[in-house]
Amino acid sequence: MNLKILSLFAAVLLVAACQQSDTNKGAVQGGGQTPPTSTGTNTVQQRLAEAGNTIYFALDRSDITAESRQVLVRQAAVLNQNPSVTVTVEGHCDERGTVEYNLGLGERRANATKQGLIALGVAAGRINVISYGKERPVDPGHNDQAWAKNRRAVTVAN
Repeated sequence: MNLKILSLFAAVLLVAACQQSDTNKGAVQGGGQTPPTSTGTNTVQQRLAEAGNTIYFALDRSDITAESRQVLVRQAAVLNQNPSVTVTVEGHCDERGTVEYNLGLGERRANATKQGLIALGVAAGRINVISYGKERPVDPGHNDQAWAKNRRAVTVAN
């Protein structure tokens, strides 16, 4: 557990260092002007989408994979740059399983994502969770590909 937290912390520091370097480049290339920043929900939502606002899960699982950790690092970087923004992490499931089971699984997925963001420095009070279970599929198909797309947690700016 400690190794995971240390790895996440190191990744955040790496991303922060890279972003600081990119910001400085933009100021020099842009004639000394720094790009405008906005903490508006739309802008933050766009940045989250660009960073990857969706974490995908294996069947009947709520654990964060190594690939998902990279997405969380990018999400946390956006949120840490916009400290006044709150988000809701929406937990989703595929169509298989009962309504009650999928609501619980969706909540576990949303909470796993929340805990990952907290470990990366985002304040817990800025993150809400909700489970939609199987009620909001992104792909209405009835096959493995569709089900894989629907097993997810989506971070949405409020």
